[in-house]
Amino acid sequence: MSTLKDFEELDIWKNARVLVTKVYSDFRELKDYAFKDQVCRAAISVMNNIAEGFGRGGNKEFIQFLKVSRGSATELKNMYYIALDLGYTDDDTRLSRQTEIQGIINGTSKLIQYLRSTK
Repeated sequence: MSTLKDFEELDIWKNARVLVTKVYSDFRELKDYAFKDQVCRAAISVMNNIAEGFGRGGNKEFIQFLKVSRGSATELKNMYYIALDLGYTDDDTRLSRQTEIQGIINGTSKLIQYLRSTK
């Protein structure tokens, strides 16, 4: 962690950034604006909380923001089940996005473990 100077260097942030674009693209034409707003907000929250936590400057606060990010990622993963059930997406897209999301969740958990070990 000490070698990183900016949040943009974190792979989980990079992956979350790509994911936001995909989420917006997946639901670009969706007329269910409440669902669309919620799923996009969840995706943005994943990315923003990684960045904000990094900017706090301390491991304890960073860990807290990473937990929020992980929670938002889990919400987003769940929303793809809802999208499938409502016919807003197909099963291939659902599975692909959930796999990407799980990678971010796993990476976030690993970073939390690392930060806890460097106290």
